[in-house]
Amino acid sequence: MFEEGQLYSPVTVGDDGQVEVHLGDNHPGFADQDYRARRSEIAAAALGWKPGETVPRIDYTDTENEIWRTVCREIAPLHAKYACRNYIAAVEALDLPTDRVPQLDEVSAGLKALTGFEYVPAAGIVPLEEFYGSLADRQFHSTQYLRHHAVPLYTPEPDIIHEVIGHGNLLADPQVAEVKRLAGAAARRVETREALQVVADVFWFTIEFGVLHEEGELRAYGAGLLSSYGEIEEFREVEVRPLDFAQMATVDYDITHYQPVLFAAESFSHMVDEVGNFFATCDDDTPQRLGAA
Repeated sequence: MFEEGQLYSPVTVGDDGQVEVHLGDNHPGFADQDYRARRSEIAAAALGWKPGETVPRIDYTDTENEIWRTVCREIAPLHAKYACRNYIAAVEALDLPTDRVPQLDEVSAGLKALTGFEYVPAAGIVPLEEFYGSLADRQFHSTQYLRHHAVPLYTPEPDIIHEVIGHGNLLADPQVAEVKRLAGAAARRVETREALQVVADVFWFTIEFGVLHEEGELRAYGAGLLSSYGEIEEFREVEVRPLDFAQMATVDYDITHYQPVLFAAESFSHMVDEVGNFFATCDDDTPQRLGAA
């Protein structure tokens, strides 16, 4: 199963104000009542936050910190082998702790100094227009919960490990941060649902699952690959095509499985130029031009 890209678990608020996260029956934490209560507690903190307020801090447990340590320890050698140079440099620049889960305000403090980005809390899924649009303001919506401790190297939905180890470190690179800002500006600029979906599709195949050629090897720069212990070892075995935004906007893909098709830039600078220019020029006519409407 693809580890980082499935749908977020739904979050509801009852008439009594109780927040509940609804886990699917195939979720590793489904039968764990303590985990379910913890997820709802963390979601409630995010739902209670308002823009301009201090981001809620989570008092992470020893178990949650151990999950973070395990992932950091196990994925670091895979990054050394498969990640692009700019990602590795960004990890060093942001210098997040590997022995405990960082607070979102810690991530923001590092990013603001490097690229001006900051993190804001999300209880679960954020509407497309809000999630992508906020990137124009250099804001990134992030969950704060962790995957179930029984399977620390697997998650059926994006958790803080994906949001920070994947996206957070990428946002520490000024060029990637600018590409993401341009994606946000495109999402704000377009007015049709079709054009917004094209922005999301290209974002998926680049910022989430992008790969590029570097020193004669295929390397990852997408957050979904870089935060997935399983998929990062598989991506060199799938079908790899050159950057093609028309294909990205029209090819079918399943977010619940490893991606069978990836799109590779010729280099990091090629990715920055081509993907950045796509987002900078995307408008409501783009779906028609790409044949995606």
